[in-house]
Amino acid sequence: MNRSIKLIKNRSDIGAGTRGSDLGIDAIEIAAINKGSQYFNNYNFIDIQTRNNTVYDPLVNPFGKRIKQVLQQCKLLAIAVEDSLLEEQFPLVFSGDHSSAIGTISGIKSAYPEKTLGVIWIDAHADLHSPYTTPSGNLHGMPLAAVLGTDNLENQINNVDAETKQYWNKLKTIGTSQAKIIAEHLIYFGVRDTELPEENLIAELNIKKYQVEQLRDMGIKSCVQSTLQQLEGCDHIYVSFDVDSMDSELISNGTGTPVPKGFNQTEITSLLQEIIASNKVVCLEFVEVNPLLDSQGNRMAEVAFEILDQVTASIETLKSVS
Repeated sequence: MNRSIKLIKNRSDIGAGTRGSDLGIDAIEIAAINKGSQYFNNYNFIDIQTRNNTVYDPLVNPFGKRIKQVLQQCKLLAIAVEDSLLEEQFPLVFSGDHSSAIGTISGIKSAYPEKTLGVIWIDAHADLHSPYTTPSGNLHGMPLAAVLGTDNLENQINNVDAETKQYWNKLKTIGTSQAKIIAEHLIYFGVRDTELPEENLIAELNIKKYQVEQLRDMGIKSCVQSTLQQLEGCDHIYVSFDVDSMDSELISNGTGTPVPKGFNQTEITSLLQEIIASNKVVCLEFVEVNPLLDSQGNRMAEVAFEILDQVTASIETLKSVS
């Protein structure tokens, strides 16, 4: 039996340093409407209650900005993802900022606690900071450290207060006290904008990275084949697609942290389709569309929708999870 798609709309941007990614989901829906598509009428969906009003509150955790509210947000998202999976649905998650991945991955692990999860992270950024290493304090740069259960104290640059430590430890343990993934089961595509603490940790943990030029030299099929071989021991795969993995100069700057020299639209579409064809993918997440920063109108959302529309057909062929 094929799985049905459940849209999960998480309009939260409190983990980002720039406002506006909370509008990304609406921007993608507008792109669909303008193309005459009924996409967002074709699937059941759930809206996750947000805490975006807390952007008006004074910041009290400089190395984990709004960490309490991000924790609350991720808990709600984790429940929605878990419920969808237990109902034999495919959660297609749309989020504002990338801190959401903590909740999404936690939800997958809660649904399948005995299964091994692989993560494919398509992004310009490694998102591997912790409160101890972050240069900005923004939680959207920390999701992978949280699910790996690492503080990266070897590269510590910040003296973190007790409250931030408390909430950080709670973020790391949503759903389970154990790490959700191991470094061997994390694979990057397109990462090209990192800080030294992240680079050191990537080297220490030997996390696999496919650079943009490497993918072009090897070919998408070859890179995905190698990826799937590395994730052969994983029962399930989660794919996270941050639109800043695409070339900001070629596509759009409509994202919180645009980076040039990234993927083009065709490459992302093909990459996602090849990964989904493995029949191991249980969840796909789109993040960080920010129409307020888009100098080309709604271009980033339009591209994101075109990619979404093309890969959905691949998702709908997936068989029920065992």
